[in-house]
Amino acid sequence: MKDQFGREITYMRVSVTDRCNLRCVYCMPAEGIKCVSHDDILRFDEIVRICRIGAELGISRIKLTGGEPLVRRDLPELVGMLKEIPGIEQVTLTTNGILLKEQINELVSNGLDSVNISLDTLDAGHYRQITRTGRIEEALAGLDAACSLPGLAVRVNCVPLPSSEAEEYIRLALLAGDRRIDVRFIEMMPIGRGKESAGRSGEEILGILSDEFGEPEEVREQVGNGPAAYVRFPGMQGRIGFISAVTHRFCSECNRIRLTSVGMLKPCLQYGTGADIRKLLREGEQDSAIGEVMRKVIREKPSGHCFGEPSPDGEGAESLLETRDMSQIGG
Repeated sequence: MKDQFGREITYMRVSVTDRCNLRCVYCMPAEGIKCVSHDDILRFDEIVRICRIGAELGISRIKLTGGEPLVRRDLPELVGMLKEIPGIEQVTLTTNGILLKEQINELVSNGLDSVNISLDTLDAGHYRQITRTGRIEEALAGLDAACSLPGLAVRVNCVPLPSSEAEEYIRLALLAGDRRIDVRFIEMMPIGRGKESAGRSGEEILGILSDEFGEPEEVREQVGNGPAAYVRFPGMQGRIGFISAVTHRFCSECNRIRLTSVGMLKPCLQYGTGADIRKLLREGEQDSAIGEVMRKVIREKPSGHCFGEPSPDGEGAESLLETRDMSQIGG
């Protein structure tokens, strides 16, 4: 299905929980957030029903997110349920990797197509400082377990922070040196606590890596579901990607919508607008009525975000912006 600007919407990010086993400084306060009641979180059957209706509208790819999705019990079962939906071509997962080693085999046996692992540094002390509670050894064990499975696409996601030295980005990039994985650098999103945290641009990181590894070659073929731009450095098996939502807005190519863990369908990360699909489900609405609401959300998807720009003008405009933290909206 196309939105009002002619963009084909084929990709839905589905948050399965607002809970997380880390407390990353740009995502959560040290004490954590007030989590919603388990009764308010979408059940697996509700997620599957929404995704089935979405597939009828043209959604073909699902990304499972959180919070940390692997803290949700029986997640591999959900992967299998989603893969059985006609029209769903791919189910992927984004995770901090802490619980991945124990679950990756079951996830893949249920049909998981790829996994993104968040690693902002390979330095154990700095990792602990960023995550407040995490042990880098557990995340790396998850990465190694994922890389050991043939056919599973593996990507590492890094949010570049001012507290990191250039050497840390070089070490992260080297993960793609002898393995066919993608290492991606994602600009800090000014959402929730991200507004209080400075980040580094993709161009700055590319400059650091080019000084170290030489002139990169642009990767022209489409990689994955999203807007990352990829390059390949001489001698590396894997690719290096950049998701520069702030400095290089790619809204004109956006193909996604988001479903929060409590059932709010969001057309854009920055805005708090959308539709309460959970309410429709639990009030007994038919699939056709829910589909029409989803169509409306997609049709009315805004032309783009306004990160780095003045707040929108007009009475009540400020109230349209998203105020929740990323873990609460499935960023």
